Amino acid sequence: MAAPTIEQRMKRKYVVMTTDLATVERLAAVTPPEWAQVVCTDFEELGEWDDVLLFRFLLLDLDEWEVFDPLDVIRALRMQYQINTPVFCFGGDEDIQDEMRMARADRFFDRDEMIERLPEFFRQYAWGE
Repeated sequence: MAAPTIEQRMKRKYVVMTTDLATVERLAAVTPPEWAQVVCTDFEELGEWDDVLLFRFLLLDLDEWEVFDPLDVIRALRMQYQINTPVFCFGGDEDIQDEMRMARADRFFDRDEMIERLPEFFRQYAWGE
């Protein structure tokens, strides 16, 4: 396993875990050109812990129970990998949001609010300029 290079560490990219193509397109529309959006539904696709560290934040769709378990994702990130990468959740009902809070997800939004807040996160996590 090769260690990530400085260049790889400085790239601005984030993860979107959803199958909702309309939401993916809306997120992509507000994503600045210097940022890369990585869409997946399997946390393991992101790689080992040092690969996951290369992402500035994760967006999790809490309505995707049919495809992946958001609780499994946050538990893998926080407990298995012991990474404190910010996790912003959207969708879901109050019960899943409460469970995700207990598992240490960071913030919760409805879909429209997630789109509105994303530019703020790009500014906040644009370190390394």
